[in-house]
Amino acid sequence: MSQTLFDGIVAHDVTTPRLTARVLERAAAREASATVVLIHGNVSSSLFFQPTMLALPAEYRALAIDLRGFGESQTLPVDATRGVRDFSDDVASVLDALGVTSAHVLGWSMGAGVVMQLVLDRPELVKSMTLESPISPYGFGGTGEGGRRLDAEAAGTGGGGANPDFVARLEAGDTSADEQTSPRSVYRTAYVAHPERIEHEDLWVASMLTTKTGIDNYPGDARVVEAWPGFAPGGRGVLNTMSPDHFDTTAIVDLPSKPPVLWVRGTADAIVSDASFFDLNMLGQVGAVPGWPGADVAPPQPMVTQTREVLERYAQAGGSYRELAFEDCGHSPHLEQPAEFDSAFAAHIAAAE
Repeated sequence: MSQTLFDGIVAHDVTTPRLTARVLERAAAREASATVVLIHGNVSSSLFFQPTMLALPAEYRALAIDLRGFGESQTLPVDATRGVRDFSDDVASVLDALGVTSAHVLGWSMGAGVVMQLVLDRPELVKSMTLESPISPYGFGGTGEGGRRLDAEAAGTGGGGANPDFVARLEAGDTSADEQTSPRSVYRTAYVAHPERIEHEDLWVASMLTTKTGIDNYPGDARVVEAWPGFAPGGRGVLNTMSPDHFDTTAIVDLPSKPPVLWVRGTADAIVSDASFFDLNMLGQVGAVPGWPGADVAPPQPMVTQTREVLERYAQAGGSYRELAFEDCGHSPHLEQPAEFDSAFAAHIAAAE
């Protein structure tokens, strides 16, 4: 593990009644009075956050937590019928074990969904929210404008949507770039817009390869249905946690006390956008998946538009948010435009103190 850690970052395990979790911490700020917690996304781990942790102002304690089945945390089944609550409850249990009673919490991609669920269930823990390239508050796939469900079974979302060759290459620890489905190729084409500009690619790929595979973890199970494309979410595993069958964090609009929100995204994000190529309906529309029934039945999910709509309602109900869109940036603003990201993040948490 030591070769994967940057100077100034230490790793330790925290055992709670729920799991044993790996936590990265910036060594120099353990006695700081304010805490920042970073939650990674799908097919990644806390390793991705090391540059962000080191860039934080010195007065903050910086913690990054590996979710169950990722990184060096314990591999436990993910009950997708609870949405992402297995993950958010784990995070809360780690903070409880560490004696952290309130923190500035950043979530990246799926991790942003975990943060939104955390603030719903344990609002006292969240002093501010930073949502980086977040999944929509309505989940990933299967909804249209305003979060309208496209069909009762959420066809085309969840565990059945994963590419089986990508899953097999994760399980095999493939570090090559020989095929489009290798983790390294997926990193280069989906995680970032300009991989040639970013250092430490081997480490980011190694982080991806910590993902535990199977129906109880990534990607999860699926059900056969008649509606196109022939599958619907099951109740187990990571991808099903984000299906609209199980995930909905729009209730943040109704929180009595609303922490300020910083929403950061890249305009060239291939994963979370209004035309995401990880959305089966978008792939159907461009002919990559045959049999698409048309935009009146299965339109691509307007993910960014949905997030903006929910955050607008959040602000109208007494909260506040700032949207920061980085041009020519992909799914990982904290890696792709670190100076701008770190400055905005630091200013956001300072204003919430």
